[in-house]
Amino acid sequence: MAGARKIIIDTDPGQDDAVAILLALASPELEVVGITAVAGNVPLTLTEKNARKICELAGRPETLVFAGADRPLERKLVTAEHVHGKTGLDGPDLPKPEMPLQDKNAVDFIVETLMAAAPGEITLCPLGPLTNIALAMRQEPAIVPRIREIVLMGGGFFEGGNITPTAEFNIYVDPEAADIVFRSGVPITMMPLDVTHKALTSRVRVDAFRELGTRTGEATAQLLDFFERFDEEKYGTDGGPLHDPCVIAWLIRPELFSGRDCNVEVELQSELTLGMTVVDWWRVTDRPKNAFVVREIDADGFFGLLTERLATLP
Repeated sequence: MAGARKIIIDTDPGQDDAVAILLALASPELEVVGITAVAGNVPLTLTEKNARKICELAGRPETLVFAGADRPLERKLVTAEHVHGKTGLDGPDLPKPEMPLQDKNAVDFIVETLMAAAPGEITLCPLGPLTNIALAMRQEPAIVPRIREIVLMGGGFFEGGNITPTAEFNIYVDPEAADIVFRSGVPITMMPLDVTHKALTSRVRVDAFRELGTRTGEATAQLLDFFERFDEEKYGTDGGPLHDPCVIAWLIRPELFSGRDCNVEVELQSELTLGMTVVDWWRVTDRPKNAFVVREIDADGFFGLLTERLATLP
């Protein structure tokens, strides 16, 4: 693992989160230092359990999994069982995890890991609401300059929102946390709906996972069969968007993506546009650029990478 990029995955699994975790665990370029669970797609008691189920599916029960925030900083928790099913991982019948949940709180783990590592050594990969990351920044501001980069799935601009007309789910659930993160000064790469909606799980792409003939391949196909139903109906597409694995794929093969540096602000006041990520794509303001916003993806290359890596898992 010498030279592998060290990452912490902060997540609320979710079928697409599950595929992102599998991709990370299957990629020798990355060292998953820990997985921190947050409430989001489903409540925390399910997201921490789901993270452990996925590690066991991948044959990696030694992975450290921590539970973090069970609610947003200032708001009531909004969840998405209507998309992910009541467990958050509906589709395959994954066994109850045997590997332990770590005793330490996820926020303490993030803070202690960043303080102990060399500056610029750890990349944070949030796949859900940004509550844990914001709490860690609040708890120990000294971690902020030590973070190498934050690569996150969240937001939308040209594509609008998926939980309200203007807001993407991860940002909408905890807009205050997102605001803290986007104002932090840490280098941010943002995977909004604008790019993830171009990475569709078509029938052929899902069948490629099934044809791997492994338990991971079969479980992945079952996860995606369930997950895409909602979006296929909503968007009238062959397949649904595969959001979260874009974060991990970017770290492995950034050449699959393109975008530009922009200013991104999070709306906190308006009832109409709460949680909207206001992306100054056309640079019509002089607000400082604070995120690299990804807009294009080589979808065939992306699914090729996923299939190739997941083929190495049991």
